[in-house]
Amino acid sequence: MLYCFLAQGFEEVEAIAPIDMLRRTKIDVLTVGVGAKTITGSHGIPFVCDLTDDQIVLNDALDGVILPGGMPGTLNLENSATVQKALDFCFADGKLLCAICAAPSVLGHKGFLQNKEATAFPGFEADLHGAVLSDKYVVRDSNVITARGAGVALDFGFAIIAALKDKASADQIKAAIQCP
Repeated sequence: MLYCFLAQGFEEVEAIAPIDMLRRTKIDVLTVGVGAKTITGSHGIPFVCDLTDDQIVLNDALDGVILPGGMPGTLNLENSATVQKALDFCFADGKLLCAICAAPSVLGHKGFLQNKEATAFPGFEADLHGAVLSDKYVVRDSNVITARGAGVALDFGFAIIAALKDKASADQIKAAIQCP
């Protein structure tokens, strides 16, 4: 099971596209509203979450977390004590840490990208403390998956599927939705 944390001002496509792809492959992903059940994205689209941040449980059933980018969503994620605890739990237990656009900066500020290949939205490279910067659009290094932005949100989702299942499962969904 994965938690996708949504904070006010998140980038809608960077959350919804991966969630959709994951659910198509029967991977359990729950949306978690930071501070409220209904969270509004950076383009004014309200989203009703499965849980609020005070309802999450950090245990072995958790496979990892997803952090969509967007502004001020990324800053709101970073300022959340619950998100910080979930990231610490996943890092300590070797679970997936997935972040796209500006959100890899949250992982970088925590030192979780040290000696890991990573990418982010252009302009956030300096926030990826200790990372081996990549010019790829989506990068997986061990248990960390990072991506550049909304334009690669589907590929970000496919990388998460491949990490949790296998590449064949990701390729099957790509074919089913006519993705090149």
